[in-house]
Amino acid sequence: MNIRVLTESDYYSILCKWWKDWGWDNPPGLDLLSDDGIIIFDGDEPVCAGFLYLSNSKMCYISWIVSSKTYRKKPNRKEYIKVLIDTLSRIGKDLGYTYCYINFDNKNLTHSCEELGFNKGGVTQEMIKVWEKKAQEQDQH
Repeated sequence: MNIRVLTESDYYSILCKWWKDWGWDNPPGLDLLSDDGIIIFDGDEPVCAGFLYLSNSKMCYISWIVSSKTYRKKPNRKEYIKVLIDTLSRIGKDLGYTYCYINFDNKNLTHSCEELGFNKGGVTQEMIKVWEKKAQEQDQH
């Protein structure tokens, strides 16, 4: 297993494809994503990625978790996603955050997060308002 910081190249060559594979017609724009993202590989094969957002409070936030829909080796994708969430939350803790928040619309992640010590909050709906997209970004999709 290899873990490294995400690059802009990863966004275009890996992440956008993954989001589309999972049914996202419009993956999140690069300018929406935190600079604090990591990707996990099984050897040379990318498996999953996610982002850590830092705040001016005692809370950091994990978001935009995405994975390869076609990865089928052992350990399974779920185990790599647990490592991803644990790694991102530990980075937040090491940076001095007291709380780590994660919000997702995936029931399969609930058990993994509980195993990592997260507590259930309420049921939420994700909503994003985009005021404008840069012409350059629209041309690349």
